[in-house]
Amino acid sequence: MYVILDIETTGGKYNEEGITEIAIHKFDGHKVVDKFISLINPEKEIQPFVVKLTGINDKMLRTAPKFHEVAKRIIEITEDAVIVAHNAQFDYRILRTEYRRLGYDYQRKTLCTVSLSKTLIPDKESYSLGKLVRSLGIPVSDRHRANGDALATLQLFKLLLSKDSDKTIIKSVIKSSSMGELSTRQIDLIEQLPTETGVYYMYDKEGDIIFIGKSTNIKKRVNKHFTGNSNVARKLQKETRKITFEKTGNELVALLKEYEELTRTKPKYNGNHKKKLFSYGIFQKENKNGYICLYIDKTNSQENTIGTFSSLIAAKNFMVKIGKDFNLCSKVNEISKAKLNCGNYEDGNCNGACIQKEDKFQYNKRVLEAIHKYSLANKNILIKDRGRDIGEYSAILLKDGEFKGYGFYNLNHQINNIHILESLITEIKSTTNTNHLISTYLRKQKGIKIIELD
Repeated sequence: MYVILDIETTGGKYNEEGITEIAIHKFDGHKVVDKFISLINPEKEIQPFVVKLTGINDKMLRTAPKFHEVAKRIIEITEDAVIVAHNAQFDYRILRTEYRRLGYDYQRKTLCTVSLSKTLIPDKESYSLGKLVRSLGIPVSDRHRANGDALATLQLFKLLLSKDSDKTIIKSVIKSSSMGELSTRQIDLIEQLPTETGVYYMYDKEGDIIFIGKSTNIKKRVNKHFTGNSNVARKLQKETRKITFEKTGNELVALLKEYEELTRTKPKYNGNHKKKLFSYGIFQKENKNGYICLYIDKTNSQENTIGTFSSLIAAKNFMVKIGKDFNLCSKVNEISKAKLNCGNYEDGNCNGACIQKEDKFQYNKRVLEAIHKYSLANKNILIKDRGRDIGEYSAILLKDGEFKGYGFYNLNHQINNIHILESLITEIKSTTNTNHLISTYLRKQKGIKIIELD
C-alpha cells in the first residue's frame, strides 16, 4: 500500500517551518482507496514568497484545523503504507518535525519519485515536478497546491510502476527506504546543531574524526548526510557518534578553515583532500603591437597569474566578464580568432585595439586596472566580512600576496593597529589552493570590503 503525499509549508528557517496544506491519496497499486485533503493552520506567519507561489495566505488559514487536530487522521491513513512524494525527504522531514513537536515519534517508509524517475526515465532535462510531468504529457492543475501536486505525483508514480517491469528497482528502493528516516540518536545529534555558516566535525565511537565539512547551514547539511543514500552517507549514518562545530560567520572563512583542517587531519571519509583545486590560470604578455594581452593557459602554480580556475569554461567566462567590464578586445585577448577586427568592434564594444586603431597606452591602462582589481600578487590587504555574532567581523590577512590567516574582531582600532591585528589572526600556511579559494570567492561575491594596508 502506498500513500501519495504532498505538503505546502510556511517557508522560513530549516526545521521551523509549519504545514499550511496537506494532500494524501492512499493507493493500492491500482486505484485510490482513501484520501485526506486539508488546509492547516500553522500558527505562524507564511513567508511572502510562499504566499506568492502557492496563493495560500494567513487569512485563508484562520479557521483551518491545527496540526494536532488532524494528526490522528494522518497516522491512520498512512498506517502500514509507504509514503510516496516528489522529493520525499522534504515532506517526510516536515511531518516528523510536526509530530516531534507533539511528542510523538512518527516513522514510515518512504519512496522518492525524483530518484525513481532518474533511474526509470533517464536523460530528462529537468526532474522538477512541473517540468517532468509536462514533458511526459501528464496534466497538472493547481501547481504548488498540495492536492494539485499530489495528483500529478500519483499519475507519475503510476507511470513509473508500469515502466519497472521486473519490479527490482521498486523492491530495492523500498528495502532501503530508511532514507529520510532518522534514528533517535541522529535526531539528537542534529538538534544541537546551528542553522548558521561554519565547519562541522563528525566523530566515531573511538573519538576519531571521520568527516569534516562546511556549510552555510550546518544543521541542514548534516541532515542530508543522515538521510542520503550514497556509500559515504551510509557509512556516516552507521558510524557517527558525536558532532561538533565551529561557526565562522561567512563562507570564505569556512572554506579556508575546512581546507586547512582536511589537510592536517585527513579524515577517512573525505576522499582526496590533497588535490590541486585549479587547472587553469590567466596570464599576461605584450603582443607584437605593444598591447597587453590576457590569455588562458594550464597551470600548476599561481605565480604570475591574474587568477586561477577549476575549469577551462570558468576561465573563459571570466575573460568574457573582464572584457565587458573594462572594454577589452577579445582578439587581443586571444578569445576571438578573427583575421581582421573582432566582432565587438562592429558592435561598438571594442575601441579598435584589434586593428591597432586604439592608442595602446590608453588600452594598456585599462588592462592594468583590471589586473590590479583581480590579482592578489604582492598585495597587502585585509578582507572584511561578517563575523560569528552581531557586532563582530572577520578579518582575512594577506601580506605580499600570500594568505597569512584569519581572525575575528569587534572594534575598528583592532584592525587599524597592525600589531594588534596580527595577534588576533590564527596563522594558516599559505598554499596555491588557499590563494585560489580566496581569489575565487572575491570574484563571485559582491559587497566584500577590502582594506589596503600600508
